[in-house]
Amino acid sequence: MNNELYEKSLIQSRSALRHAILSGDIELIAHIYNNIGGNFDGLLEYEKALFYYKKGLIFADRTNSNYVKYNINNNLGNIYFFDKKDFKKGIYHYTKAIDYSLKIKDTTKMVFTKINMAWAFFDIQKFDEGYPYLQFVNTNFSRHGDTSLKCITNMLNGMYYSNKNDSKKATAFFENAVKYGIEEEEKSDLSYAYLEYSKFLNKNGEYKKAYAFLEQYNKLNEEINSEEKLKKANVAGINLELDEYKREIDKISNSYKSKETYWLEQQSRNKKIVILVITLSLLVFLIFYAFSQNEKLKQYNRLKEIQSKVQQNIINATIDGQESERKKIATFLHDNISALLSSAGMHLNVFSTMSQNQSDEIIKTKYILEDAHHKVRDLSHELMPSLLVRFGLLYALDDLCEKNSNSKIKFDFLNTIDTQTRFDEAFEMKIYFIVSELLNNILKHSKASKGKLHITMNNNQLTILVEDNGNGFDFEANEIIEGFGLNRIKARIHNMMGEIYIISDKSKGTNIELIVPIV
Repeated sequence: MNNELYEKSLIQSRSALRHAILSGDIELIAHIYNNIGGNFDGLLEYEKALFYYKKGLIFADRTNSNYVKYNINNNLGNIYFFDKKDFKKGIYHYTKAIDYSLKIKDTTKMVFTKINMAWAFFDIQKFDEGYPYLQFVNTNFSRHGDTSLKCITNMLNGMYYSNKNDSKKATAFFENAVKYGIEEEEKSDLSYAYLEYSKFLNKNGEYKKAYAFLEQYNKLNEEINSEEKLKKANVAGINLELDEYKREIDKISNSYKSKETYWLEQQSRNKKIVILVITLSLLVFLIFYAFSQNEKLKQYNRLKEIQSKVQQNIINATIDGQESERKKIATFLHDNISALLSSAGMHLNVFSTMSQNQSDEIIKTKYILEDAHHKVRDLSHELMPSLLVRFGLLYALDDLCEKNSNSKIKFDFLNTIDTQTRFDEAFEMKIYFIVSELLNNILKHSKASKGKLHITMNNNQLTILVEDNGNGFDFEANEIIEGFGLNRIKARIHNMMGEIYIISDKSKGTNIELIVPIV
């Protein structure tokens, strides 16, 4: 197309654009901008072409026309790849163009764009990424390819096989590329074919032949450059008219934009009002809902707290009652029953001494009384250990570890407090039976080989650490907590204003730490 035809096309496009803007046909506006960009592209005014392609794309993206979107993205890919040498943007727009060609199911356009895509990747030495596109072209070219693209298609195949060091195939494709370039009189494509073939021959050590094709490239490239210079010289004469044309197109576009902006602002204002009303309504509803849920949650939490306190008070009262009764029974057994049995035994011994003949019944009675005395004493000590009463908590706990140790498990007692330290009697009794229950859990459930009881005192607080290396447990499971009596222990500790921490791992054992203020 000569310059006069480009000028004529631009004038017609200006008129068409004015009517398209007045009619509000977005798709037609996009199509016309693409046409204007194409005319400037043909006039070698690449910056102006890029400007109008971009404007066209803005309108095209607002339509459902995949055909227009394909054309503009493909043209932008060409500008960025061939003229701007911005391969990243070129590949981006080619990819978009391929997506749109798939949507319109136009294989011819797919072939055309995928040739450019393969070329773009090959140009930056990414042959493996570009080859799938070339494969598609090779498969579909016979039915959907343009004969004018035979030169480039063969050249790209030559470049690929050159990269793969398949000289035989590469040579055949480059020879075909040169042949088709000459036949179709595609000077630009033929020049690229000469250059790439020359690179291939040079790589293979055929320097003389490579130089010959490089000469052909330089000669043809000079012809192309001369034609472009002539074209640019002719364009220079109409540049003022083109600039005036661009200003007029911009004026039409700005006029349309002003009207469009006004309506868009009106629509935006109305949308904002609607959104504001909806947002306020939702906000009021959410505030009311949140307040309602918060009140329900507060009531639920209060109820749970009351239930928890009641349950804890019941447990504490039961425990306090048990400990009080334990102490009373132990005292009664020690001070009364044990004393009576001792007295009866003494009287029987006196009687036996005075009587020369001791019957079997007397001897059996003595043994029964002695056995009863021992059992009552043991039961009294179990209910209220004598070491706890006489020597205090630390002696009693040391003795407890010793008593619970056997051939299967060894309990170590570690203490940083003076063993003669005494605490309140009720405090000592509570701590003793809590620790006793924890050690009993280790014996019953853990299958451990080692246990440790560590006691420290700091800031008027007693810290008790009970550890084992046995089977841990899931301390969040209610049935396990109940089975181990941990709820009772927790209730006792909380009643003493203390804290309890449990760490348990099924493969590493269990650590239970008690921190209790000293009374």
